[in-house]
Amino acid sequence: MVAGTVSEKKRYFAGVMTGTSLDGIDVAIVEIGSQVTLGHVRPALELAHFFSRPMDRSLVDALMSLQSPSENELHRAALIANSFSDSIARTVLEALTSHGISRRAIDAIGVHGQTVRHQPQLGYSIQLNSPARIAEITGITVVSDFRSRDIAAGGQGAPLVPAFHQAIFQSESEHRAVINIGGIANISWLGQPTLGYDTGPGNLLLDYWIRRHQGHDYDNNGLWASTGNLHTPLLHAMLSDPFFSVEPPRSTGRDLFSENWLNTFLSQARFANLQAHDVQATLLHLTARSIALEIQRLERSVDGGKRQCDRLLVCGGGARNGHLLEAIGHELAAILERAIPVESTKVLGWDPQVIEAAAFAWLASRTIDGLAGNTPSVTGAIGERILGTITPA
Repeated sequence: MVAGTVSEKKRYFAGVMTGTSLDGIDVAIVEIGSQVTLGHVRPALELAHFFSRPMDRSLVDALMSLQSPSENELHRAALIANSFSDSIARTVLEALTSHGISRRAIDAIGVHGQTVRHQPQLGYSIQLNSPARIAEITGITVVSDFRSRDIAAGGQGAPLVPAFHQAIFQSESEHRAVINIGGIANISWLGQPTLGYDTGPGNLLLDYWIRRHQGHDYDNNGLWASTGNLHTPLLHAMLSDPFFSVEPPRSTGRDLFSENWLNTFLSQARFANLQAHDVQATLLHLTARSIALEIQRLERSVDGGKRQCDRLLVCGGGARNGHLLEAIGHELAAILERAIPVESTKVLGWDPQVIEAAAFAWLASRTIDGLAGNTPSVTGAIGERILGTITPA
């Protein structure tokens, strides 16, 4: 330990994330404390354990059925929320048992819930969840409903992870950006202030298209996309959506980038005869180019254009798609006229799959400690706010 450094007792928090892709229930158990070095308090974060369980297909289908208005959806949403929350509770207990951790050791569980509507411009974002059931089954305090307070304060309620990215990835020797590629992709521009927002679709359209044509849940390492060719007119048509020209702060979800959104383009006569694998290749480049364009936007707009990105770190499921990471690198080189390293967060010791769940463990700790969890420079809220609702054990 560095001379003059005092470490406080660490506490354990669990974070749960399912994400837009609905590919599993991720549970991260994080040790959270602080160090006082030469009078400065620094957060001490360490991943203790990680556990992931694939989500039952019937539950996935039920959650997907709520992504658009349908008959008797309030009743069905309540029942699905119960089943979903019961599955989360069982997975948390399984995670603790598998690592020999007592539930009494966990101060709280941060549970994001499953987003079924995200309309911050109308003042709401709905995450399906039943924290009372999770607290009842696990016997652990639950923190949930992380987005509502930020939205009430005029923010987007999303993304919430850039502050966590700042805490674990900020570097004094280089300027870094972090891109989280789940169903939706979001960027974190590290520094003072931290910036971040949704860049557009991540994996969700790629997953939809390969499921429709190949019967697979995802395109493993982008192999199917790699057999196709980029169709530039289709890419330009999709990038013409007004979302991509909106100045941040901004956030999005399946409310916009849905199957219907994609099919609106593909139903046009000029795209009607495209090969399925060419569409997949073009969707991959949609994700890659929309990310590269936002790096360009930030480089031009922050600090009078004096801050360039030295490294792009990638987390989320998209970090395991080597063909996608390669495409991002090519798009960046073409748009910025220089190469930028594009690497998984694994190079810095953080498995890309664990970060979102770990972020909600950290956000839960902020709520329990009465500390702000939002970043106004990211969400657009009028100020810092304590996020979340606490359901005691």
